[in-house]
Amino acid sequence: MTDTSTRGPGTGRIAPEELRSHRWFGTDGLRSFSHRARTRQLGYLPEEHLGKPVIAVLNTWSDINPCHTHLRDRAQAVKRGVWQAGGFPLEFPVSTLSETFQKPTPMLYRNLLAMETEELLRSYPVDGAVLLGGCDKSTPALLMGAASVNLPTVFVPAGPMLPGHWRNEVLGSGTDMWKYWDERRAGTIGDCEMAELENGLARSPGHCMTMGTASTLTAAAEVLGVTLPGASSIPAVDSGHERMAAASGLRIVDLVMRQVTLSQILTPEAYEDAVATVLALGGSTNAVIHLIAMAGRSGVKLTLDDFDRIARTVPVLADLRPGGRYLMEDFHFAGGLPGFLGRLTDVLHLDRPTVAHTTLREQLDGAPVHNSDVIRERSDPLAGEGGVAVLRGNLCPDGAVIKHIAAEPRLLRHTGPAVVFDDYRELQRTINDPALALTPDHVLVLRNAGPQGGPGMPEYGMLPIPDYLLKQGVRDMVRISDARMSGTSYGACVLHIAPESFVGGPLALVHTGDLITLDVEARLLRLDVDDEELERRRAAWSPPPARYGRGYGALYQDQITQADTGCDFAFLARQGEVPDPYAG
Repeated sequence: MTDTSTRGPGTGRIAPEELRSHRWFGTDGLRSFSHRARTRQLGYLPEEHLGKPVIAVLNTWSDINPCHTHLRDRAQAVKRGVWQAGGFPLEFPVSTLSETFQKPTPMLYRNLLAMETEELLRSYPVDGAVLLGGCDKSTPALLMGAASVNLPTVFVPAGPMLPGHWRNEVLGSGTDMWKYWDERRAGTIGDCEMAELENGLARSPGHCMTMGTASTLTAAAEVLGVTLPGASSIPAVDSGHERMAAASGLRIVDLVMRQVTLSQILTPEAYEDAVATVLALGGSTNAVIHLIAMAGRSGVKLTLDDFDRIARTVPVLADLRPGGRYLMEDFHFAGGLPGFLGRLTDVLHLDRPTVAHTTLREQLDGAPVHNSDVIRERSDPLAGEGGVAVLRGNLCPDGAVIKHIAAEPRLLRHTGPAVVFDDYRELQRTINDPALALTPDHVLVLRNAGPQGGPGMPEYGMLPIPDYLLKQGVRDMVRISDARMSGTSYGACVLHIAPESFVGGPLALVHTGDLITLDVEARLLRLDVDDEELERRRAAWSPPPARYGRGYGALYQDQITQADTGCDFAFLARQGEVPDPYAG
């Protein structure tokens, strides 16, 4: 799994004078003299770094990010591998995007970490990079920034945490949090049980161990070819995780010496395979936004239509929560992503390179599956089509998504009256008001929760069901918003409506009582109001005031694109040349 002997693309090895870092350290000039003197100030001998590949180890470790609390140690393992391979590692602390604690949402700051990653790699004397991340937004942010610089790069996933436990039940972080919080609201469990759940839900470092956004995006990174084989599912606290980190340090030095850059790995075919894999895993809807943004940084056009087209060609083969039964540790020991991909070879581009092998075909050769309950046979899929559907209609002219395999089947073709909430705070204040007289047939509508309206498109999309309906046994309703939802969530939640209501999208025109039709099979989301009435409403609509008057938020609202194009910054998403800095 962590063998580094097989070479990927590129055959020749460069001379030390051809290293990018040589421009800082190897020339006969004042600046080079200064750079060498300051490196002595750091305590390094000339023979420790001169003529060797300089490797940036970008670490998203933080005391406030439980997904990454072990990455301080993993960075040391990466550096150990770099030293052993004849390189010179330098660790860079970069922004941590804690899904748990950062408000209003770390999605607001994904592009900030991408900018930081890009500018650090461009402005310092580094020849290659190892990126350490895993919590939801850190994986796409790091890879977006690295793709824009195009150095040799390896990604080290943080890895999933251990399974949770409560009494005789195995818990999945996120998924069982939502489940038992609803049970508490329904009155079926009390404060004592909740205190026990609080202690048992998240038992170790690492990201969510369900197929939520973190596991989905690290799996996408692996199939893209930027990790070592099997890296994305190794539990965070398993000793194999440290070995993988050290092997990644070994690998990056070889990639630098053969000048295997990220653009050679992140090809159009790689992104198509990532989409197919995410859909076959029953992965998070958030991957749609992130993969579109990542592809854009690689100069690859990826659209919602690509997701919908590919979804119709792949089955769901991973029986993982929230759409299935098992957790990431089960998946890892069932064969991990190499075994899983071995059952999808007919839809993958097998002749493209990865950081570890000349071709993906070579990487997957002989990869076993040890448990066909967890990784299903093609003849026994969890679902016949990919786990995310792309919807169109007059309510979402630029598209919307639904993770239909995590919804109650009765709701996948549904017409009901809308109940509209203008923002999330209003929803929280009023959802349990009996005067709303909500029934299971109503369609809950949340607006002003998109990229600009949220701000940052928070994970508000799993709108709460009223307590009085929960007590009647209702556990799912059709819910519609321009927000995102946690990849660990479930339910008939239509998300990412584009354009968002805050900028005048059709969601801004919905009135309470309007009928809304959802038909997943037909890929339809329709507001059953005639065009003339919608035009009258549009004429009466006025834009809300901007959220930010200054600072990063003002830059964000000025540059953020809509969900269907990846929520990148317009000035970063566009193609254009950026010169390497002059080091002399």
